[in-house]
Amino acid sequence: NMKINWYEDFFHGVANDLWRKCLSPEQTRAEANFLEKTLGPKSRLLDVPCGNGRHSLELAKRGCRVTGVDISAEFIQEAVTHAAAAGINAEFVHGDMKRLAWESEFDGAFCFGNSFGYIEQADMAAFVAGVARALKPDGHFVIETGMAAESILPTLKEREWYQVEDIFFAIENRYLAEVSCLETEGTFVRNGLTEKRTWWHWIYTVAEIRRMLGQAGLAVVNLYRSLDEQPFKLGSQCLLVVARKQS
Repeated sequence: NMKINWYEDFFHGVANDLWRKCLSPEQTRAEANFLEKTLGPKSRLLDVPCGNGRHSLELAKRGCRVTGVDISAEFIQEAVTHAAAAGINAEFVHGDMKRLAWESEFDGAFCFGNSFGYIEQADMAAFVAGVARALKPDGHFVIETGMAAESILPTLKEREWYQVEDIFFAIENRYLAEVSCLETEGTFVRNGLTEKRTWWHWIYTVAEIRRMLGQAGLAVVNLYRSLDEQPFKLGSQCLLVVARKQS
């Protein structure tokens, strides 16, 4: 009973609230610094999926021309409202990351926040091909994920729990080896109300990510484990991939 498109109706309510509370403005600024350095200042950028636009808004403030795409209507509305209230000029599109329609329009693109693993292989190939099409020749694509096989499998825990402000959050992990997919059941508790949701992450090795990008004409130029550009290795909690579109 795996749900391939689980993310289409997942990002609303308590899940979005938890996500908002987990991420500090300092973290967003640090990530924007890395993106600005890697993708170039004041460039034309594609943020996909953009969530509530935290990177897009920060980069737009710095003079980048940013387009953010996300499947969550709640998050897109929040991004649009925030941009309008702050007088920030950024474009937000409610849409599917697997169906990107742009052609040779962006200097750079990025996919942050683990979402690279949300979709299974065939859909992932369609997403990566769409990003490659959307980029100008020599444009760069940056992926940030904590879900690469080399990050997650050596220390995978069956059960974990966290408390973030007023939300208590427990997860149960089941690794489905035959499809290299991590099935997670999450229990969110807030104000005495409990909500259960299940989601799936397809787990790719670094080499698989490299091959997938390569097939779309994107050559990997750097693999980091941190925003200060330390090299990625087995067990690194975070993977940052920088790839360039071949001209």
